[in-house]
Amino acid sequence: MFIKPEYDLIVVGAGPGGTSTAITAAKLGLDVLVLEKQQQVAMFKRCAEGFAIGALEELKLKMPRKCWRQEIDGSYIYAPNMKEFLIDLGQTGGYVLERRVFDKWLAEEAVKAGAQVIADANVYDVIKENDFVCGVKANFIGEEYEIRSKVVVAADGVESLTARRAGFPIVNNPILIDSGFQYELDGIELKDPRKLEFYISNSMAPRGYIWVFPKGESRANVGIGIVGNSTETAKRYLDDFIKKNDRFKKGSVIEVNAGAIPVGGLMKNMVMNGLVLVGDAAHQVYPIHGGGMGEAIIAGTIAGKVIWRCIEHNDWSESALSEYNTLWWEKRGNTLAKSEKVREIVEKLTDEQLNMLADSLTKDDLMKIVGGNAAILTKTLLRFGVKSLKKKIIG
Repeated sequence: MFIKPEYDLIVVGAGPGGTSTAITAAKLGLDVLVLEKQQQVAMFKRCAEGFAIGALEELKLKMPRKCWRQEIDGSYIYAPNMKEFLIDLGQTGGYVLERRVFDKWLAEEAVKAGAQVIADANVYDVIKENDFVCGVKANFIGEEYEIRSKVVVAADGVESLTARRAGFPIVNNPILIDSGFQYELDGIELKDPRKLEFYISNSMAPRGYIWVFPKGESRANVGIGIVGNSTETAKRYLDDFIKKNDRFKKGSVIEVNAGAIPVGGLMKNMVMNGLVLVGDAAHQVYPIHGGGMGEAIIAGTIAGKVIWRCIEHNDWSESALSEYNTLWWEKRGNTLAKSEKVREIVEKLTDEQLNMLADSLTKDDLMKIVGGNAAILTKTLLRFGVKSLKKKIIG
């Protein structure tokens, strides 16, 4: 019942990357199966739920009102000394989502496009023959299935068991994986419910930042991301921040979230014979802030089109599927690589150096740096004689 023995494409994971791949491929006529290991789509969330307004353009979909809690028109960015940068877009530039509703809506769109979505289906291995991935082994409510396909997409997160079982050479260096922890708090004070807040300090959040993403007048996701090999937990750093902030410390905890966030390690190759990696599984996140939903949707759209072309030409070898690598790097990879260089520099700065940097930058400079312009950053640091970083920045 439900699951057929064979499909054109099997997608493992029903997050934004997986469902975007499914929507795209199904609209082009492929027979697509999406398998989600949790008992429901979007059972857990691991993110702050921020979403750029243009991210759905690739899918040509209009997000319904039910999917978001708050329109966002700007942000406050704070240096360790609390110097404030106000980025005011003057219009809605994004949303804070209700992630479970959003992910279910994308799954519904995949079904409308012709894909089949099955929750509570745990993929525990892949089927390989003649060095090709040609299906998966899954458990669905106590029953074992071997399901064959021409191509498998691993969209099952940064830990991607699917990619590992296929023998894909994934290296999750703790230095390139942030540890995230978040409270959804209610009954708190917000500076402006239409603006995000970012607190950057290597003493408050080593190699990361603290965020406040409003979900209404007195409700927000308040979270932190820190370097994965920190000797202290992300929770401890976030709790310290909240205890020192009267706006948050009396809030009610509505939900708690935690998880790993890839912030580096962009992959030049994301395919092998019969296998494609999408989203967090391929480390497709913006390295400066760790945002991955929009990146996953873009990647999934590219992947769906490439897989369709490969199947049309009866060739889903690594060589044929590598068009996905080329198109993704042209569309997003080069931009993310530039932002990764910025992150690598900033994470080495002390709070004193971050304060000095903040005092010397204009708002326009900051926007360019966040966009991946490392030249302004290095020029400013070297001008102020940050000698301890010269070798690290240049070499």
